[in-house]
Amino acid sequence: MNSTVEGLLLKSIGGLYYTETPLGIFECKARGIFRKQNISPCAGDKVVLSDVSGNTAVIDKILPRKNSIIRPPLANLDYIVFVISTCEPAPNLTLLDKFLAIAEFKGIKSIIAVTKLDLQRNHSLVEIYKKSGAEFLEIDYDNADSYMKLYDIICGKVVAFTGNTGVGKSTLLNHIDNSLGIQTGEISKKLGRGRHTTRNVELYKLKNGAYIADTPGFSTFETQKYDVIRKNELASCFPEFKEYTEKCRFPDCAHIKEKGCAVLEAVANGDIPVSRHNSYVEMYEEAKLIKEWEVKDKGGSV
Repeated sequence: MNSTVEGLLLKSIGGLYYTETPLGIFECKARGIFRKQNISPCAGDKVVLSDVSGNTAVIDKILPRKNSIIRPPLANLDYIVFVISTCEPAPNLTLLDKFLAIAEFKGIKSIIAVTKLDLQRNHSLVEIYKKSGAEFLEIDYDNADSYMKLYDIICGKVVAFTGNTGVGKSTLLNHIDNSLGIQTGEISKKLGRGRHTTRNVELYKLKNGAYIADTPGFSTFETQKYDVIRKNELASCFPEFKEYTEKCRFPDCAHIKEKGCAVLEAVANGDIPVSRHNSYVEMYEEAKLIKEWEVKDKGGSV
């Protein structure tokens, strides 16, 4: 068979790429041209296959990506689901805020799924994140509507799930699709992460047509492994700042300590949560240290 076929790259192992197509799943090698261009096919890529024979083929072309993250390597994400718990473990809001900013920067929709409501129902997370741009879901396993809403949102989408150990990712995934049958603590094995968690990632298809990827707990990875945000781009990654940034006295306001800053006034008035602004300030200080070559080094998008 010499014709080409388009497909979705599900996983890569040892230089071989497994791609789902209307004709089935093919084990593929990639053209050498990608290596010369410093581009690596990754899970989530939409690709064109040629030299199709039996169950093997060659990746001839990687179609343009709408987004990608660097570590773990994933492309064309529609959503990132951040699973956090009200307690045990307590949520690290600074890290969550950093990843929400990255998702906003990359054009990936965010969902915050909060578990363990039975242990602490009177939490303040709803108030903190109601204007963050993220979809906020409280997961109550006594109320099927709470987790089936997530199932409905991600229907047919490419989705990364992330969250620290102990937050209940396995339980949540089992509830939205019981065919997974994941044992608590066994999510990595089921979804194919293997030992080299920073390099290998696999998309797993749910019954609703969603493709999900389990990613390492976000407390263990620096956000710069996902992408680099320059300091002048950072405020736009905090959606609740938008209505205030245009009201600042100075057009190049950093929203840190400037007089006449409408963002700081909104924080003082309680319109922007203090924790969200603190995260912004920490990211801004980190961004001031970024060298231009670091930004260029994060290239490789298709």
